[in-house]
Amino acid sequence: MLLILTQNPEEIRKELLLETGSFDFLSQDDNLSLSSARIRTTGSWNCIEWKISKKLEPKELMELREKFAKKNSDLLQVDRLLDSKKKSLFAFDMDSTLIQQEVIDELARLAGVYDQVASVTKEAMEGNLDFHEALKKRCLYLKGLPTSIFEELYPNLTLNVGVEKLLLGLNEKESRTAVFSGGFTDILETFQKEHRIGEVRANVLEKENGVLTGFVSGEIVDKIKKCKFLKEIRDREKIDSSQVVAVGDGANDALMLNEAGIGIGFHAKDGLKKLITNWVDFAPMDVLLFLFS
Repeated sequence: MLLILTQNPEEIRKELLLETGSFDFLSQDDNLSLSSARIRTTGSWNCIEWKISKKLEPKELMELREKFAKKNSDLLQVDRLLDSKKKSLFAFDMDSTLIQQEVIDELARLAGVYDQVASVTKEAMEGNLDFHEALKKRCLYLKGLPTSIFEELYPNLTLNVGVEKLLLGLNEKESRTAVFSGGFTDILETFQKEHRIGEVRANVLEKENGVLTGFVSGEIVDKIKKCKFLKEIRDREKIDSSQVVAVGDGANDALMLNEAGIGIGFHAKDGLKKLITNWVDFAPMDVLLFLFS
């Protein structure tokens, strides 16, 4: 099934019906299916549920996706919608996914060491440091900061568009929610309380006499841990894999997204897009409620 996320559903449908012949991977039956496809609406966004005769290959999916992008519309391919009557799990990355910022960068700004931290990030992106080394090196620049800095920072963090509505909707549907972050527990636990998140996992910054020591305590939450946490909750709660959705923005979320029944990149970086099937570039995050039947 294809889900077309758009603000102009009838215009999109009309254009597609006129042009389906130009896509040799679509059949006449697919054309008929599109003409009667159900359209659902939330706010100004709509979802066209298009049942096609086969699962599209990545190249075919990209060809359609590029067409929709010209109309500021997104395309998802799913095997089936979530069953609202069964248990479901939504697992999220935090930084640049649920919120617009990267927490460690914002802490560095407050501490006056942003340039130093940014240079370490650049090293990591160039492949000269792995995630663990980069995190440890950046955290050293936070040494001596008062623990109250998290209370100072949290009100300045901005939710991505549609996040609040999505989380409210998931709570109404009694879906399990979890956030796995390479950031820090001090921020995640506050976010958990405010938005009624079921479970969170993040790195623990060591503290001593009311200040940060610059060290991370315990295991570091990386891409392998994120995937592990998802599987642990899924198996413990006896949730079908097809009822699990994972959302992230970076390449370190790929394992988690591909382990989920439905993995979705949100404002995904190119490094992640190369590793997954589905992503949302234009729509607000609450369109993910369309994943429920």
